[in-house]
Amino acid sequence: MNIAIRNPVAARREPEGSVQVSLDVAIGTTAKVFAVYGKGGIGKSTTSSNLSVAFSKLGKRVLQIGCDPKHDSTFTLTKRLAPTVIDALEAVQFHSEELRVEDFVAEGYNGVMCVEAGGPPAGTGCGGYVVGQTVKLLKEHHLLEDTDVVIFDVLGDVVCGGFASPLQHAEQALVVTANDFDSIFAMNRIVAAIHAKAKNYPVRLGGVIANRSAKTDEIDRFNAAVGLERIAHFPDLDVVRRSRLKKSTLFEMDETPELEAVKAEYMRLAAYLYAGGKPLSAIPMKDRDLFEFLGFD
Repeated sequence: MNIAIRNPVAARREPEGSVQVSLDVAIGTTAKVFAVYGKGGIGKSTTSSNLSVAFSKLGKRVLQIGCDPKHDSTFTLTKRLAPTVIDALEAVQFHSEELRVEDFVAEGYNGVMCVEAGGPPAGTGCGGYVVGQTVKLLKEHHLLEDTDVVIFDVLGDVVCGGFASPLQHAEQALVVTANDFDSIFAMNRIVAAIHAKAKNYPVRLGGVIANRSAKTDEIDRFNAAVGLERIAHFPDLDVVRRSRLKKSTLFEMDETPELEAVKAEYMRLAAYLYAGGKPLSAIPMKDRDLFEFLGFD
């Protein structure tokens, strides 16, 4: 396979005054690469894991990379807390040539490849470094060459240089949100980070995924104001809670009419994204303007 090296990070410069982290390695793959962001606890890992399965059900070779130090992005796929890249590197004193693929890659449900980047202890290091080392290791072992889809599941609503670093690799960034004040406020800050990165990297906003919400009226109102679009909606269903407790994806749960509808929505979303989706050019609001905009009666 001919590998098209894109996004040559070393040749790019961050805008003047930026405190973003510049990585020394580009992802270098022809795969579709997505970065999933959203407020902490909004369901990014659930969304990412079920979306990974949906892509695999379309016959795609999928790699999911968890970027949270809690390393719990992929446990519904693997049924365990997979060893992290940082743990594996520490075990060989950071001599990456001594690692085997099985030391840091776990195969999950329906063949989804799972990697947990892990992270340094709190307050002692940079998340961007961890993501960079993970991508470097994947390249060294040629794991990106036969991959169709890469999903970065990124920590909470942190938009510092470290945890914004997956945006330097991604083709599209997806934002998961609920229909409430805090989730939309966090989404606006994430949109601002993506807007800044898009000035120097190919990443574009791919759309908004409404999650854990019966309605989407406030999400839709915000989207219309800033230039975003809702591309999927997953209501707050008990089967989602139960799937996490069973350490399973939704595609492994007992069939019910409501679950069938959710699975169909994931399959539709995967097909839409793989076909290219619709890159968006949203302009975030200032914090105070958003505060006034989200005022309820």
